[in-house]
Amino acid sequence: MVILPTAAQALKCVYLCQLLTTAYKPIYMVRLDERTGKIFILAGEDIEILISLDGNWEYP
Repeated sequence: MVILPTAAQALKCVYLCQLLTTAYKPIYMVRLDERTGKIFILAGEDIEILISLDGNWEYP
């Protein structure tokens, strides 16, 4: 089964990636977790961001 990101997730992902690159943080990985449906972004030395299905994001 193919899981696609929601429109809210996609827009928030582009927005956050733009913010990270503006701050000169390298983005190492952007991945859609097929188990939870969340987008995972790994950037910089220790930045991990999760974007939920509704587009809300958290920085654990």
